[in-house]
Amino acid sequence: MKRNGFTLVELMIAVLIVGILAAIAIPSYANYVKRANRSDATRSLSATAQALERCYSQNFTYNVATCPMSGVSPVPSSQGYYSITITVNVVAGPPATESYSLSALPVLAPQTADADCTSFTLDSTGLQGATPAGNAQTCWGST
Repeated sequence: MKRNGFTLVELMIAVLIVGILAAIAIPSYANYVKRANRSDATRSLSATAQALERCYSQNFTYNVATCPMSGVSPVPSSQGYYSITITVNVVAGPPATESYSLSALPVLAPQTADADCTSFTLDSTGLQGATPAGNAQTCWGST
């Protein structure tokens, strides 16, 4: 008499193989999602910097009165994973100079668990930064 079907050992081996594949695939996918969502911070920082520069070219100041985006801080990023903080710096003395610095901090998961890029910065000179220190190229997508 011939039996059809699977034995318990065969089923357990199949479950074991699926478990091993899931143990490898799930962390890889989670890291991929974190890396992909970093573009939300970099894109939002760049867009905010462009808006501030546009305002400066029209009004010669980053002042809150003439640049409405600099008075609303923190601002959510385009996809909401980060909070963008705008800081306008005014240095008195002839001639008075103005600059700004922008920072992005994660506010939603999975970005809050991204230990490789815990925050992003961009200043009026175009200097890109990230914490932990030394990760700017990785976090901004240059490498």
